[in-house]
Amino acid sequence: MTLNPKEQAAARRPWYTHRWPWLLMLGPALVLVAGAITGYLAVTREDAVVVDDYYKKGKAINQDLRRDKVASSMQLAFAARHDPAAGTLEGVLTSRGQPVTAPFRIRLAHSTQPKKDMVLEAVPGPGGRFTASLPVLEQARWRVVVEGPANDWRLAGTWQWPQERALELRADPEAAK
Repeated sequence: MTLNPKEQAAARRPWYTHRWPWLLMLGPALVLVAGAITGYLAVTREDAVVVDDYYKKGKAINQDLRRDKVASSMQLAFAARHDPAAGTLEGVLTSRGQPVTAPFRIRLAHSTQPKKDMVLEAVPGPGGRFTASLPVLEQARWRVVVEGPANDWRLAGTWQWPQERALELRADPEAAK
């Protein structure tokens, strides 16, 4: 088999002067770089969504369901409004339409950063209205849990601040069954 002069010149050149070996090596090289970056991120970043004691958390789900049933039997409803200028969260907690005057807790859990979670102590006045200090509330989807002081009941829901200025949570009447 005879090669034309152009093919003979190409055959005499070293491999690294051809573009095809480089093009074929580009894919695996990109995979190695992406793998190194992914490995670096996996080692240096905290994985906040994984729970260490997942078994205990799984067992606690049943207890949480009982707390939801108690809130439903009490017909609890929570309504609040955040005033960023005053740095407060104001509202009322009612049971069967009557204001609750016993202290309770409001937990605000950030959707992705546990360091930003907050627990507010709400102490209602004689009319059932409460005011809790809530300084800066960043724009996020917050998980809100309102619970009794003895953890015997809870109301849970989400709050998309600042799109939703008011926060309203009601116990599910079906959960009491």
